[in-house]
Amino acid sequence: MKAKLIQTLHPEEGKTNKLISLEKYNFIKDNILTILGEFELTHTELMEELYSRVKDDFEGGIQWYGATVKLDLEARQIIVRTKTKPEKYKLKVTSGQQS
Repeated sequence: MKAKLIQTLHPEEGKTNKLISLEKYNFIKDNILTILGEFELTHTELMEELYSRVKDDFEGGIQWYGATVKLDLEARQIIVRTKTKPEKYKLKVTSGQQS
């Protein structure tokens, strides 16, 4: 049976992101959203936390998949970058949520 794929998005207009396994996308996405539900983290901190959480349960390049899915989540406006230095990532607050 052929694996289902997802075309990930890129936050920069005109750029194309990667076509990846839907199963791996969902696994990494769920972990990133869980992490960012707890912390605001820099890119490096996010990738380190993701690696520490999934290294025993994920086959493939965790940092690569993490960066690809993070870009997709930014493009879908599920996560955003803060305006602070250094930039951190956080879940986007929607109008129905408290901050």
